Amino acid sequence: MNLVSIPNTTGGHLGGWRHPSSYSQTAMNLDCVIELAQLAERGKFDAVFLADGNAVRDMQPPALFAANHPSARPVGFEPTTVLSAVSVLTKKIGVVATATTTYDEPWSVARRFASLDHISRGRAGWNLVTTSYAGDALNFSRTEHMLREERYTRAEEFHDVVIDLWDSWAEDAFPEDKPTGQFLDPSRVRNIDHEGPHFRVKGPLNVARSPQGRPVVFMAGQSSRGMELAARHADALFGAGSTKQHCLDAYAGVKGRMSKYGRKPESLKILPGISVFVGRTTAEADELYEELQGLISPTLGVHYLSKIMEMDLSPYPLDGPLPDVPGHTLGGSSLREYIIDMSRKGGWSIRQTYERSLPSIGAPLFRGTPRQIADEMEDWYRSQACDGFTILAPLAPRGLRNFVDLVIPELQRRGLARTEYATSTLRGHLGLDHPVNPHFPNVAAR
Repeated sequence: MNLVSIPNTTGGHLGGWRHPSSYSQTAMNLDCVIELAQLAERGKFDAVFLADGNAVRDMQPPALFAANHPSARPVGFEPTTVLSAVSVLTKKIGVVATATTTYDEPWSVARRFASLDHISRGRAGWNLVTTSYAGDALNFSRTEHMLREERYTRAEEFHDVVIDLWDSWAEDAFPEDKPTGQFLDPSRVRNIDHEGPHFRVKGPLNVARSPQGRPVVFMAGQSSRGMELAARHADALFGAGSTKQHCLDAYAGVKGRMSKYGRKPESLKILPGISVFVGRTTAEADELYEELQGLISPTLGVHYLSKIMEMDLSPYPLDGPLPDVPGHTLGGSSLREYIIDMSRKGGWSIRQTYERSLPSIGAPLFRGTPRQIADEMEDWYRSQACDGFTILAPLAPRGLRNFVDLVIPELQRRGLARTEYATSTLRGHLGLDHPVNPHFPNVAAR
């Protein structure tokens, strides 16, 4: 199975950064990011992945802003910059970063990720997002967030332009022949001359074709529109569901769409996020879980649940039911709908809703011994609920270290995780083909 780690220095649990065993200083701390990436490489993960946004989020209410939470990211490195540093201090593990198609330009994204692929010698991946956080718009000369359908239409064209730019040069375009004085071959480069509804780009890209041919394209959409985009273009998909049944449905739904685009199901890897609380014994795993739960005050829990619901829940009784909430949002809605559905089905109070949904921020939660965790992961994998997992450690570095030291050996014993890297590129780790440049297909013959 394929495994990706998120090197979140504050941890994936709402109270993770407060735990005594967590990092003491994480804001703009490069050493923490590097340590987590090297730890994941020791566990022979396929890649590390950095999420990103383009705004300081949740400044209101001040109590939530002051407390921080895993999806807030009030400070953080620009991801391709920090992953360039990470790639120099690692050897095999892939480096994947987010860039938005709504508040960026194809040329800039194509250049950043092609550069990262060269710096890492073929280990780069781009997580294509349309941006769920409406507040990002205010930092890009807009007064409101782009509507969902327009965001996806723009994303389609954005992706096509980036791919075309990555295909600007043939792989053999730079002979650098000193005796003849020929640095490059003019016949092995092309303008893309793209003109579309959203973009006009002449090209070519001023970066040579990358070691992987193209960086790996990840996506995370869970809506019908997002799944369609992934079925057509993605090499890997992060978000696939909040329960095993959701993941089974999403796996079949996305892969079932691929044939109409002339793609084989194995050319897309689906890697849902899971939050893992592992201990040497069940009691040890439970103890860690309860310790972190105890760091979520009712005030913080209600504030964060209010943020997800996009509705102030503080006036409502803490032990009363979740009230009716607005049905339409400009940003992402999958997590919100999942939590509402679970709360209604379970008859949960507001307190029970935040207690049960916030520990994993909506992701499936696996808790127990290494064997119990591996049993559940194997069941999902063999049931075709996924091709692997994106591991969310509840606190750092202890959560990831426990997974690497305890769960990885159990997966290796079952033949479900590699013991050594067999390839040097992210495409190779994921079992994906090296893409042929359609404009210069005869490189091998030359």
